[in-house]
Amino acid sequence: MGVPSFYKWLVGKYPNIVVPAKDDDHGGTGEAGPNGVFHNLYLDMNGIIHPCFHPEDQVYPPTTFDEVFEAMFEYIDRLFRIVRPTRLLILAVDGVAPRAKMNQQRSRRFKAAKDAKDAEMEEKLLREKFRAKGKEVQPRETNEVSDPNVITPGTEFMEKLSTALEYYIRARLNTDTGLKGIKVILSDSNVPGEGEHKIMSFIRAQRSRENYDPNTRHCLYGLDADLIMLALASHELHFSILRDDVLRLTQQENLIPLAKELFKNEEPQKCRGWFPRATETTPRSKPLKKPYQFLNIWVLREYLELDLKIPNPVIKTNIERLIDDFIFICFLTGNDFIPHIPSVEMHECAVDLLMQVYKQSFNKMGGYIVNTEKLQDKHAAYLKVSRLEKYFHELSLYEEKIFLKRYELRERLQRNILCRAAEEECNERNFENMEGNPDGLDLTVKSFSTQCGVSACSTEKSDITANTLELRQSLKDILRNKQDLIKSGTCKHDTIRLGLPGWKSRFYREKFDVERYNEVGKLKNDMVQKYLEGLCWVLQYYFADVPSWSWYYPFYYAPFASDLKGLSQFKISFTMDKPLKPFDQLMAVLPQESSCALPKCYRKLMENEESSIQKSDLQVDTHGKRFLWQGIAKLPFIDEKLLVSATKTVENELKVHEMSRNTVQQDKIFMRNSNTLATNTASVQISDYSSEKLPIDPSTSELGGWLPRVDNSGTSCGFYRSPISHLEDIRNDQTVSFVFFNLEPAKIIPRLLEHVEKPEKTVTEADISTRPLWHTYQGSRPPTTITATAELQPRISGFGRGRGRAMAETPQWSGNNGRACAGRGQYGGTIQRQQQAWRPVGSWARGDGGDNGRGHGGSGQPRSW
Repeated sequence: MGVPSFYKWLVGKYPNIVVPAKDDDHGGTGEAGPNGVFHNLYLDMNGIIHPCFHPEDQVYPPTTFDEVFEAMFEYIDRLFRIVRPTRLLILAVDGVAPRAKMNQQRSRRFKAAKDAKDAEMEEKLLREKFRAKGKEVQPRETNEVSDPNVITPGTEFMEKLSTALEYYIRARLNTDTGLKGIKVILSDSNVPGEGEHKIMSFIRAQRSRENYDPNTRHCLYGLDADLIMLALASHELHFSILRDDVLRLTQQENLIPLAKELFKNEEPQKCRGWFPRATETTPRSKPLKKPYQFLNIWVLREYLELDLKIPNPVIKTNIERLIDDFIFICFLTGNDFIPHIPSVEMHECAVDLLMQVYKQSFNKMGGYIVNTEKLQDKHAAYLKVSRLEKYFHELSLYEEKIFLKRYELRERLQRNILCRAAEEECNERNFENMEGNPDGLDLTVKSFSTQCGVSACSTEKSDITANTLELRQSLKDILRNKQDLIKSGTCKHDTIRLGLPGWKSRFYREKFDVERYNEVGKLKNDMVQKYLEGLCWVLQYYFADVPSWSWYYPFYYAPFASDLKGLSQFKISFTMDKPLKPFDQLMAVLPQESSCALPKCYRKLMENEESSIQKSDLQVDTHGKRFLWQGIAKLPFIDEKLLVSATKTVENELKVHEMSRNTVQQDKIFMRNSNTLATNTASVQISDYSSEKLPIDPSTSELGGWLPRVDNSGTSCGFYRSPISHLEDIRNDQTVSFVFFNLEPAKIIPRLLEHVEKPEKTVTEADISTRPLWHTYQGSRPPTTITATAELQPRISGFGRGRGRAMAETPQWSGNNGRACAGRGQYGGTIQRQQQAWRPVGSWARGDGGDNGRGHGGSGQPRSW
């Protein structure tokens, strides 16, 4: 999931970092692809598996694993055509995660299970209403892809996925001319670690070897915003992130016609989840292509070099050190491992505040906060805690102002929404008494219920299909409205009132049930120590490797900036241990509703009511939130020792094929048998018996690492059976594969390498926008600068947006090419005025559209107006 809304903020502030990706539908020959030369392409497979497993609003969603795999093959094919790497392709699937990430996975899955129960109840009521009206709908059905929780290491689905990906790699190496000369590495779910971090470990190890090409051009595909941080942390200059172009994609979706001709006489087919498949027009229309864009790290570095310029610095500044500090202070906005500091919210453009405080306090601190060259020090010498404490002090000076503004905006918003809801209810009653005008309907963007409610469907089957789609849309609308705590009337009274006198005492009393001075002091101390550990853990994880597989932050909330003091008293160190086994992780993160993904012997443990392993008393804290999905899931933390001791008692009951799913395995490398690496390895296998591992010669293979001296797993004898029912077997397989051992990085190199070719700079001081900090102006949007003569042309805003009604973009704060927090747009002129209409932004005005710009909870959350 990464850093919520960070991508939107980044692109809004530094717009030139992104460029549209060009497609190459017909393949091509030569060194350069349609978007220039790329040597290595890395695929964070989570960003491919999930969209193919449960695509949003697809007329023909998959119903079987095979259909998911075929969709993934098409997905990968298109990404490959866009990038066209010349040396290496890596497919990295999430393996067992560190415990720090596992807690987030657990809470997310338990919240999803609770939401599914609520949806099931609402669907049952809707079906009764439709039945009472005489509207027949298709029966509720389930299939192989009903539960997305099977996308977790150790499940049967992940085992089949690994086999399918190996088939895909071999098939493409045999038939696709674009892949014939390259090597492919598959890191499947039995290799521990998150996909993107396995990729970055590979890159760090390769760049630490001798004769590494510093001008290697990398492209990493994935949906998480933390990929940007990881790319910056690599200090590789020629690095691009390939992502979905969320803004263009959403505009396309809003223009898809949903007319009554969508339906035809066809036998209904099964559908993902509860609803059978809807039928489609004939002939089947070709779906719109998803647009992509490149985010170029070298351009982002140019922006940061200018935007992080320190006025009158006490020491000579270095852009590499400044970038490392920038990454570190961004951890305070929260991520998958630690929560955000309460006064730091991304939808309030908090990174602007973090950067300004950093620049203002740099000289007071005496220099940089982190030194990543010392990351391997066991006693956290890489972190200057005295400087960090000064930074937190400066940050804390804004704390109460931010809290007080939030409180005032929330109170005003609640009044406005309740007033508006009363007006809408009155208007709806008036509208029901009026005769509708069928000729006035807009068939471009309408709800399914409007489109499907027309009586043009001539046959009974078409009526059933239309009714089913109407039911589906009605259910979505009901669930979306229930997520809005204010509109649904479930918003609890704010008893803490952050920012008002006594707020901190009320916070600890309400959240932790502690009031005594000494108890509060001890709690603060524990939270500060663990949060400092968390910052160090994440820093090492992003720049080096997992410092501890078992460490996790044991609180649901982060300490306040004003409480982060006395840091020098804490001694930070981590004990390197081993990751959990896949089945142990499944036991830790899956709710009982997904117990079928476990082997039977483990299922008994989960379903044992007397067992204390699966404490699942889920509570959602929605204080300060407008939408239910924004709430903090308070779920008891797993006792790892108790879990492991319990699972050991049933391990001997596992069947042979289940045991393989529960083992730690190694990456595999594939290539054609004519590849130089394959021929060299074959000759060395015959002549050298002196070691168990054979080193790969980088001078001929452009790759460092090790291969086992004997590995018969990669020989297919010219035949490889297809694991997918209607895809052909490979009958003349020209590929070989080996177990692949990556290099161990000798040291961290947190700077550009020698002989790197720097591109000509394109960003100037004029491209750095200036805008006020969120807490400094009245209302929820910044004051605007309007051109006196030019008419403003609204555009669709891409910042933090849900999939509701489009809104015109906010005009910009003054500055050259300035970008307001809510979107892009460029406005000159000199006439300034305060915006008249108060329109809230961020989590209060609309769903906080996560990294994919669609909010949470499936189809995303709407704007409130």
